[in-house]
Amino acid sequence: MNIHNTNIPLNPKNIILIGFMGAGKTTIGKLLAQKLERDFLDVDHEIERQHGMPVTEIFKTMGEPAFRKLEKEYVVQLCQHSNGKVVSLGGGSFMQDEIREACLNSGIVYHLDLTWESWEKRCASLVDTRPILQSRSMEEIEELFYTRRKIYADNHHQINVDTLTPEQIVEVMIQQIQAN
Repeated sequence: MNIHNTNIPLNPKNIILIGFMGAGKTTIGKLLAQKLERDFLDVDHEIERQHGMPVTEIFKTMGEPAFRKLEKEYVVQLCQHSNGKVVSLGGGSFMQDEIREACLNSGIVYHLDLTWESWEKRCASLVDTRPILQSRSMEEIEELFYTRRKIYADNHHQINVDTLTPEQIVEVMIQQIQAN
């Protein structure tokens, strides 16, 4: 099905993508933004740009608590003062109450869900760029996966991404946006 953006209602809210690292938030977010003719923001990339270093370096030099504070300030500010964007949150962002509340109150939150088995197939390509994975065993990562998944359940829409292509996921999202 070919969807033309002229058929999509102009909802001013941000569309916010959440999910575990490697779920495809950035890939899907860029594609969705392109189809909707909206700006795309990847929160981790924006923090990297503002601080002139990759997230892995921020974690090493400033620590995770400092990164989480930067993340919270950025996302809450974005939710309060910006509309009409497609926003990809880092995998741990939504764990913070203030971020979760700001996103749910001001945007349309999509949880890009996947099974643990599907994530395991993707994990080899993620370890180097995800500081949270670098010092953990697979058992610890699995525990983190299920802990975060419970928090991600607080959303407006959930899409299982295990067997869908990014294009198919975006089609589903656009159909849901059009239906509201």
